[in-house]
Amino acid sequence: MKRRAVLLSILLLMAFAAAVAFVWRAPLSVALAGRMISSHLSTDALAALPDGLHVGLCGAGSPFPDEKRSGPCTLVIAGKRMFVFDAGNASARNIGKMGFNHGRIEAIFLTHFHSDHIDGLGELLMQRWVSTGNAAPVPLYGPPGVEQVVAGFMSAYQLDQHYRVAHHGEQTLPAGGFGAVPHAFSAPPDGHLVLIKDADLEISVFNVDHAPVHPAVGYVIRYKGRSVVLSGDTKKSAAVQREATGVDLLVHEALSAPLVGLIGQGAAAAGRPNFKKLMADVVDYHSSPEQAAEVARDAKVRYLLLNHIAPPLPLPGLEKAFLGSAGTIYQGPLRVGADGDFLSLPVGSDQVNLSQRF
Repeated sequence: MKRRAVLLSILLLMAFAAAVAFVWRAPLSVALAGRMISSHLSTDALAALPDGLHVGLCGAGSPFPDEKRSGPCTLVIAGKRMFVFDAGNASARNIGKMGFNHGRIEAIFLTHFHSDHIDGLGELLMQRWVSTGNAAPVPLYGPPGVEQVVAGFMSAYQLDQHYRVAHHGEQTLPAGGFGAVPHAFSAPPDGHLVLIKDADLEISVFNVDHAPVHPAVGYVIRYKGRSVVLSGDTKKSAAVQREATGVDLLVHEALSAPLVGLIGQGAAAAGRPNFKKLMADVVDYHSSPEQAAEVARDAKVRYLLLNHIAPPLPLPGLEKAFLGSAGTIYQGPLRVGADGDFLSLPVGSDQVNLSQRF
């Protein structure tokens, strides 16, 4: 009897606590949200990273809609210096979700001008400007044609720039800090061109084969003995293999022709011949997972991260089908990338450590 009374008292207290929580849920949530916001804004994610080279996928997908993979974007952090390579549709939001301050972006690099690689550029430029009130526009590197791309975004956002300065004031948002300054380059046919070089960091660019898209490029980033190659969009490329020889991490695009073929078959069945033709065409200027694995194997890279994943992989088992025989071709660490993936290459070691930022 006594036990039953104690149990009843506990149940009544729990019910009372639940009722109080229900009644006060809004103010409690507001208080909790305030703490979370304060913690987020006061945390310096860059300062918390060990010295090294860090690579985050702020977009691991392709033009296909994909819940796990947004448009192409790679965040590279060398020490405490932050760079962005390509700017797909969710770039700015995903960099924020990773916990990094857009205002710390030192430079942006584009691999080519397909829409899925630049359609998030306007938002990224805006967030870099407003996050810290940057007084100078960001340097934006790309192949010839980058001037036209930058001019287009600057024109499209000119009215917004005016509204924000008028609203917040020049002291808070210096008008001259918005946007980007284009830096066009022409990489040599057989080799690479150094774009940034100092005592610890080197960023260079090389041509890849994404015809009829030309020029299209990949990038090499080296920092204090650690190294990363970004393939960009390309067929299987001797240039990627050359530049990736012996690197710690190869981030390589990958498209599964059999799975894209399923979409083509579906388009045919739905009476959409134009879309079927697109699915047939897209295969010939990308690399398969197996081809990316061949490049990684022959270049003797330490870790292979696949990105620009096409098509989407929404069902269990599709990732295995997507990889095909890639895992037997390249027997080192291999991952099908997703948004939020974060790989850290600490200085003074040969480790490649994977985590998820969201």
